[in-house]
Amino acid sequence: MVLWQGALGAVGEEHHVEWTVDEDIVWGTNAGPASPAGPTLSQDGDRIVFQGRLNLTEDGAAFLDLGGTSVLFDIAGPALPDDADGSWIEVRVGQGDVSVWPYRL
Repeated sequence: MVLWQGALGAVGEEHHVEWTVDEDIVWGTNAGPASPAGPTLSQDGDRIVFQGRLNLTEDGAAFLDLGGTSVLFDIAGPALPDDADGSWIEVRVGQGDVSVWPYRL
């Protein structure tokens, strides 16, 4: 369960959404290699589990490709492994740090 930032009357309908994650990737703490490879989104207790292909940006941020949907993350130390860019990783964040914002195309 994540925080819905849209109008309550719209809950239960199909929406295009933007994900906001307020927890950084910390390799070895809340992030690591995914096994098996492949995009997933699930909940494990009070944690939301994002599994996707990691893409690093030149400005020090990252996004996970979850099968065509991109979720932006900031990265906190320690440094990511040299082979992390383009690899399948899993990121576990607190459900209170995740929200979705509906938007119209």
